[in-house]
Amino acid sequence: MKKKLFVLLLFFISISSSYAEIKRIISGNENAKITIVVYESLTCSHCADFHAEVYPLLKKEYLDTGIVKIEFRHFPLDVAAFNASKIAQCDEDQSLEILESLYSNQQAWIKGNTVEQINKSIKKFIDKEGFKLDFEKCLNDKEVENFILNDRIEGTKKFKVNATPTVIINNKKFEKSLNYKNLKKSLEKLI
Repeated sequence: MKKKLFVLLLFFISISSSYAEIKRIISGNENAKITIVVYESLTCSHCADFHAEVYPLLKKEYLDTGIVKIEFRHFPLDVAAFNASKIAQCDEDQSLEILESLYSNQQAWIKGNTVEQINKSIKKFIDKEGFKLDFEKCLNDKEVENFILNDRIEGTKKFKVNATPTVIINNKKFEKSLNYKNLKKSLEKLI
């Protein structure tokens, strides 16, 4: 009986430690005073707008100066977003660049009526952009898959996320209209 309990304990430790090895996609100083968490879906046009219009301004004024960091959390709304999240999360050395590229070129890879067609579009896009990764391995990585699904579960349970993008600033849900002006006001109060 003790041996079975020990084996189960080792199993759960190995599962929890494997998640610890997967790093969040972060922009900015990891030790920043202010943390913005953004729950987003790679097929969400509002999320792409956030990356095009708000994120560059945040980056220039708050991230590059070390005051704020952003953690991008996965909240896939469909299979295409889920699979694209797996690709973005898979290679930690390129994760932020892949994420930014997927958002800035959203219409180039969101194509197809089946999962297979969409996956081909994502792969073609990733190859065209010059990212070097094992696409099939990334797509089938169960640890990354569980990591992404756990982001979605945590967002729903902890912060009542029900739409994307949803912004959390220092563990408090941002309830105002999501634009740079409103974010800046909230951040300035915390500095």
